[in-house]
Amino acid sequence: MSEPIYNHFIDGVGVEGSNARLADVYNPSTGQLSARVDLANGEILARAIDSCEKAFAKWAAVNPQRRARVLTQFVRLIDERRGEIAKLISFEHGKTLSDADGEIQRGLEAVEFACGIAHLQKGEFSRGVGPGIDTHSVREPLGVVAGITPFNFPIMIPLWMIGNAVGAGNTFVLKPSEKDPSVPLLLGELLVEAGAPAGVLNVVNGDKEAVDSILQDPRIAAVSFVGSSDIAEYVYATGAANGKRVQAMGGAKNHMIIMPDADMDQAVNALLGAAYGSAGERCMAISVAVPVGEQTAERLLKALIPRVQKLKCGPSLEKGSEFGPLVSKVHLDRVKGYIERGIMQGAELVVDGRDCAVPGHENGYYLGACVLDKVTPEMDVYKDEIFGPVLSIVRAKNFEEALALPSTHQYGNGVAIFTRSGSVAREFAARVNVGMVGINVPLPVPVSYYSFGGWKRSSYGGFNQYGEDGVRFFTKVKNVVTQWPDDVQDAQFVMPTMK
Repeated sequence: MSEPIYNHFIDGVGVEGSNARLADVYNPSTGQLSARVDLANGEILARAIDSCEKAFAKWAAVNPQRRARVLTQFVRLIDERRGEIAKLISFEHGKTLSDADGEIQRGLEAVEFACGIAHLQKGEFSRGVGPGIDTHSVREPLGVVAGITPFNFPIMIPLWMIGNAVGAGNTFVLKPSEKDPSVPLLLGELLVEAGAPAGVLNVVNGDKEAVDSILQDPRIAAVSFVGSSDIAEYVYATGAANGKRVQAMGGAKNHMIIMPDADMDQAVNALLGAAYGSAGERCMAISVAVPVGEQTAERLLKALIPRVQKLKCGPSLEKGSEFGPLVSKVHLDRVKGYIERGIMQGAELVVDGRDCAVPGHENGYYLGACVLDKVTPEMDVYKDEIFGPVLSIVRAKNFEEALALPSTHQYGNGVAIFTRSGSVAREFAARVNVGMVGINVPLPVPVSYYSFGGWKRSSYGGFNQYGEDGVRFFTKVKNVVTQWPDDVQDAQFVMPTMK
């Protein structure tokens, strides 16, 4: 029996591509081919942009409160089908059902924030800035905008973008990952069902050819991207060179500093979830633990190792699995390669999950939890983002050495410190060169009414995702100065001031 083919969602309906180029979609838990996805050519992408262009003027003219009602209905429809959506995510991505449900919730919260767009899009007003002169500002949509999203959050990250972009009156082209395309396609259908006109959200599956079409088409005003840093840098440079506004979120190497006074049980519990949840395929995963002092390191390992050894890696839909498989065989081999390099470069593999076997699922992409001790900053396992269930232990002699590790790393996404000392935590938060900081919180992902964004090679473009910064990214400010004189004014040839 031939596998189904995922195509595209354009102008309110499913649209078949040429099927000249197809990518395989696998069930990571079994390793079996489950579907294929059409990789769009330039013609399909142009058709999606045409649809967005036609829909823009009418959608931008809808008052913001009515646009918010569409988003409110969109949230309700997703929530009603969250069980089905969680299964689709688990089936195609490999994360557990509970993890998928949490992803859905965080995405919904971002759209719920955007439901306040009538307030968020308000400008400012000042009366009497000069003789008979008032000034006000308004936030207007940009036009046709696009989002390019990764495999590891097939609903949350699209919703980060869609809520603010569509709520503000833009029309949106979504190019999701070709590894797990079913949920993004469903989002297109649900937004139309929620009351959005056809063409407000178009979903186009594809690879680099589609990405390049998005970056080069002059009709797209802005591009939002989440993925690896090398691609983020490419998207930012190429989009900016073509006159687009770009926000591009890249990779991460998130550290967790464990001070000698930390509650070790709390720290270990935090590490287990933050390092191995979603098999480490999160840009906010803790991949480096930094115990301060040799005694702290030995206490950490004594408490951590037996807990890691008991973690259950299993099928994503099976009750009791604490984390599931990696997304693909290629990625599994890549992560195993990093472990081998770590050992060759002098790290000690104190927990080895490479022989993880799941009865009945021998072809699945499973890697058990791993711990590498005595990692140093020169090693590839420390320098690079691995994106797997691999925790590196880097021992620091003191607070200053621990502070320097995340501060000087090429990535600056998230960091955490575990301590009972308020003064130490305060100093760390003030001095660390990283964009998101957790104090006794391992995954400091901001809530929906703040915004998400790292520093250094973790972010390009100066705008954060979702929250008020997301609204700013998808809007432009127009300032209006008005005067209604009672009589004819003489010509003025000097710079106008409020003197």
